[in-house]
Amino acid sequence: MPNLNIMPHIIRPMSPHGGALIDRVLRGVVREAALERAHALPTVALNPTAVSDLELIAVGAFSPLTGFMGQEAYGTALKEMRLPNGLAWTIPITLAVDGETAAGLAIGAEIALTEPSGRILGILELADKYTYDKEEEARLVYKTTEVKHPGVARLYAQGDVLLAGDVWLLDRPSYAAEQFPASRRDPAQTRRIFAERGWRRIVAFQTRNPIHRAHEYLQKVALEMVDGLMLHPLVGETKDDDIPADVRMASYQAILDAYYPADRVLLSVYPAAMRYAGPREAIFHAIARQNYGCTHFIVGRDHAGVGNYYGSYDAHYIFDEFQPHELAITPLFFEHAFYCKKCQAVITSKTCPHRVTDHVFLSGTQVRKMLEAGEPLPVEFTRPEVSAILMDGAARAKNNGSEK
Repeated sequence: MPNLNIMPHIIRPMSPHGGALIDRVLRGVVREAALERAHALPTVALNPTAVSDLELIAVGAFSPLTGFMGQEAYGTALKEMRLPNGLAWTIPITLAVDGETAAGLAIGAEIALTEPSGRILGILELADKYTYDKEEEARLVYKTTEVKHPGVARLYAQGDVLLAGDVWLLDRPSYAAEQFPASRRDPAQTRRIFAERGWRRIVAFQTRNPIHRAHEYLQKVALEMVDGLMLHPLVGETKDDDIPADVRMASYQAILDAYYPADRVLLSVYPAAMRYAGPREAIFHAIARQNYGCTHFIVGRDHAGVGNYYGSYDAHYIFDEFQPHELAITPLFFEHAFYCKKCQAVITSKTCPHRVTDHVFLSGTQVRKMLEAGEPLPVEFTRPEVSAILMDGAARAKNNGSEK
């Protein structure tokens, strides 16, 4: 006789931010008709950030957004870190053009959105166009108005008018088919993989850098608490001196092959542009990973930071500005990790009693100098496999530079 007390195991996936996973991707005959129509529309060429934003809106990574923000949503996101309906949102997602371009576009019209080459990617249903205060956005989002900040520099260089309205994606960016196609997955796909693997608790790790021993420590501590880890490196636009995405991806694969359980890790790229907005971007990254189906999100030291614009743990403190019910994903906060010679392990200041002189830590500047000089990175800092890949990448970059 069956045991009626045994209930089937039910996996309830993480709800997308706002409750529904947005899908603005046109397919089949509908796409073909829209693409034919788009060739007769006025066009706006997108910069790299807008290209990635368009794709991420359309596939639901930026749910609940259905397009580029209108003036009201822009204002509440900027000043209140929320959408007009009160839903948490910390980064304005906008499409900037110059005044002359904006003047030639009519509210209510459709606009073809293209790559700089002219290749059509999508359609914008123009609902609004408005001016904005760049200095105010810089101060509120980036906590600085200095043009040395890469996010501020990008903001100041863009157009003075913002276009708003729902979007439809007709084609993926031209680089999508060649740039890590095996690791390129939309939120609907990662959610399906999690369900197939039976993962109920999934932790995401955002990175734009190679994984060093401290990162590995954070990921593996988190992995002890959950069913699976999604290593989710950002491969969109970054600073010129950041390590290129192809080199980073090679280093991720090497370390996963050698030091991680294959059945508990998913490497999947996040095709977003890096904004370097520190605390606000930490919330933004967490919301996006919720949309990909993750239940937990690692927030380490100076998340999404650059230079000295943010405090080491400002990206932790900003979560206190939201009520628990406002963010469904659970942040996992970690202190700065490092290798301690006395402890003979990767550790943090919470558990290590030894002096700073016993700690092995390299800044990004130190890492770049060592790689440029052809020096291997210390094994206490990163795995030898990663060091070798980074050295090879630096050497190739140096040779390419000398050939120009």
